[in-house]
Amino acid sequence: MEALIQLNKISKIYGSGEARVGALEEVSLGIRQGEFVAIVGQSGSGKSTLMNLLGCLDSPTAGEYRLNGMAVSRLGDRPLSRIRNRQIGFIFQGFHLVPELTARENVELPLLYRHVPRSRRRELALQALEQVGLSHRAAHRPGQLSGGQQQRVAIARAIAGSPPILLADEPTGNLDSASGRQIMDLLTALWQQGRTLVLITHDPAIASLAPRVIHIQDGRILSDTATVPSKEETS
Repeated sequence: MEALIQLNKISKIYGSGEARVGALEEVSLGIRQGEFVAIVGQSGSGKSTLMNLLGCLDSPTAGEYRLNGMAVSRLGDRPLSRIRNRQIGFIFQGFHLVPELTARENVELPLLYRHVPRSRRRELALQALEQVGLSHRAAHRPGQLSGGQQQRVAIARAIAGSPPILLADEPTGNLDSASGRQIMDLLTALWQQGRTLVLITHDPAIASLAPRVIHIQDGRILSDTATVPSKEETS
């Protein structure tokens, strides 16, 4: 079976001449539908660059990226934007919620860009907020929510359109330990429901929650766990 995510000798170089910096060097990686993979590395290791490439937020300098069988490495901004909106749910360390909008309105934003009708947007947003345990906070703005609640709103926004892939970039980085555990429990539950989850982190303890852990350093993969337990084995 072809991998949902397939990177073949991907490199990413910034700058030129003496200012040339190689962020990734010939990275090859396959992720199957339904996997939970943690990509772990320290600051400057290349993991954020890798996340941007996986999320179609950036394009590689060399190599091929195939997403669900489609060669996306050299697509332009418009098709990449469409792929991001329909196939990938993003969860960031900084939440990225719009302060002036309510929780429900924040969750609706990706659906608005997909031209989902208003009544259906509201329905899907409320369903997503219910799934993360925040339907009772739908009318609250981000400033009225705790950090953990804001991250749950961000997760609801990521899943409202039912994308097959969730990319979580340091999702517990701005949270206390108790809120961080709640967020990881929620992400694990979403994975167990069938989503493909890719988690970017510098924290080995967070990474250890994933059945598969990839260590990256200096733009190269150092190790990749070979055996991926089933959901039943990790639940």
